[in-house]
Amino acid sequence: MDEYLSEMNEEMEKPVKHLARELSKVRTGRASIALLDDIRVDYYGAPTPLSGVASLSVPEPRMIIVKPWDASVLSLIEKAIGASRLGINPNNDGKIIRLNFPELTGDRRKDLSRQVSDMGEQAKVSIRAVRREYNDLFKTMQKDGDMTEDALKKTLDQVQKSTDLFCEKADQVAARKEKEILEV
Repeated sequence: MDEYLSEMNEEMEKPVKHLARELSKVRTGRASIALLDDIRVDYYGAPTPLSGVASLSVPEPRMIIVKPWDASVLSLIEKAIGASRLGINPNNDGKIIRLNFPELTGDRRKDLSRQVSDMGEQAKVSIRAVRREYNDLFKTMQKDGDMTEDALKKTLDQVQKSTDLFCEKADQVAARKEKEILEV
């Protein structure tokens, strides 16, 4: 029984980790290298992560500098960044690319905050789906005679406690990001 519960906890942890990973890509008023994680550069015919062809740094809160190791890929990097969903125009000076992140407007902050809230709710829906799956499993085990009714009630209580815990974690992750977005 404990192995099922630990397996369930691992399954419930996945949406929380996914939420944190996805929220790191949401643009706030500050520059973050995580925003560039999804950008791929066509490097000698292979889609390569940006961090695999250049060094990335954040010298100022609203700027990222991309310095390619091979100067011949500078235009490819610039093209990949321009085609991304970042909405930032890369500034190429022939050696490095500067990405300047403008201040977010109040409306854009509210919109991003709503998106973060929706992403948090989606994570909680995934957690509840895991709960439903394991509740069904335990109820089937009880019907098959592998578990007593008292043990079922106790197990379902543990499942609910885990669900509440992981939903709370998802709320905390989303709330931290919302606070970061709304911070001026």
